[in-house]
Amino acid sequence: MQLFYNPDITQEVTEIIFSKEESRHIVKVLRKSAGDILHITNGLGWLFTAKITVADIKNCVAVINAREKQAKRAYYVHLAVAPTKMNDRYEWFLEKATEIGIDSITPIICENSERRVIKIERFEKILQAAMKQSLSCYLPKLHDAISYKEFISQSFSGQKFIAHCEESDKKSLKNEIIPNQDLTILIGPEGDFSVKEIEQALQSQFIPVTLGNTRLRTETAAIVACHSIAFVNES
Repeated sequence: MQLFYNPDITQEVTEIIFSKEESRHIVKVLRKSAGDILHITNGLGWLFTAKITVADIKNCVAVINAREKQAKRAYYVHLAVAPTKMNDRYEWFLEKATEIGIDSITPIICENSERRVIKIERFEKILQAAMKQSLSCYLPKLHDAISYKEFISQSFSGQKFIAHCEESDKKSLKNEIIPNQDLTILIGPEGDFSVKEIEQALQSQFIPVTLGNTRLRTETAAIVACHSIAFVNES
């Protein structure tokens, strides 16, 4: 099955008119014709089944003949991850985290962050492509970049963790995760969180955790955290 994404579809819509770019992809690249079936999501959990009625390269039209709400996970995962120096590493994290399962992502700007400006539009496209590839009907929420101090001053539901590399008393993340509970995890930049930032997190009741015995890159740490959460909740 190939999944298409259209954020404007609601459960009341009965017909879809694809954009010129999408129409060209459907008709010319995928060689779809009238009568063929398409699967579309709005990123909010809905899966629509539609039949092509007009296979025009500039104006493809399809009629929706079925709709179904995809079941949502019993827990909510929010990762706050510092932007990496190389954009492609952060994009890799976004892609893989979406495939594994994540609900919300916030780029946090820390004291040791080397990159402080990000391209949200580019990241959004990465998330959309990964959602379609993994056949998920839920598009992760990508928040605007925010300072570390602003982020931890917010209120969060469920468990709260900070993964850092400082030599201190830390617990193993996989042993601390409680199945079916919401989680927020902080992942720092290449230079790690500063001592001050770690102290601020502890004061905000974040639990310090380790992700393993080796020092991980920012994007690798974020993926390990995602996988640990998924593994604990599936076992």
